[in-house]
Amino acid sequence: MASYDPDEFAGFEVEKGADFAATPDTFQRLWTPHRLVYVEDGQQPDADACPFCLAPGKSDEDALIVARGQHAYVLLNLFPYNSGHLLVCPYRHIASYDEASPEEVAEIGSLTQTAMAVLTATSSCEGFNIGMNQGQIAGAGIAGHLHQHIVPRWPLDSNFFPIIARTKAMPKLLGEVRDEISSAWPA
Repeated sequence: MASYDPDEFAGFEVEKGADFAATPDTFQRLWTPHRLVYVEDGQQPDADACPFCLAPGKSDEDALIVARGQHAYVLLNLFPYNSGHLLVCPYRHIASYDEASPEEVAEIGSLTQTAMAVLTATSSCEGFNIGMNQGQIAGAGIAGHLHQHIVPRWPLDSNFFPIIARTKAMPKLLGEVRDEISSAWPA
């Protein structure tokens, strides 16, 4: 692991919520201007290189797919926030939820419910963050292909590592997590 270099964080500022105009809150803000590159540079793949279009053509193991439905499928996030971070994607290359057919919406919902049950059983998580970032401006890493995040959460799973060391500690390898979840997925 790289050593801590205080100069690397010299541009960071922390503001107290009480310093803002309007109704004060208890939040502090950590400004991370180095992440602006993700917003400004786009970081979007070409349409023919969409990872969510390419994944279903690969083996489940290679694509980290844990379950396939008729209109959508579930795979592990290659850059997870937590172990077991899943994505539910329609097979069809659509950018936003309002473009999804009723069948796709229903299956995305059903796969999300099943994923929650499987993650609870396999990892004993106690909660979830579930959401969709719609469009590049909203922070979608792959803005051209709709996908829903399912992030399992545990008490005290937040720590200083991602902020100070720019490292996310993942207790299991992606392949192990995929095998565990897909084995527990109902037939």
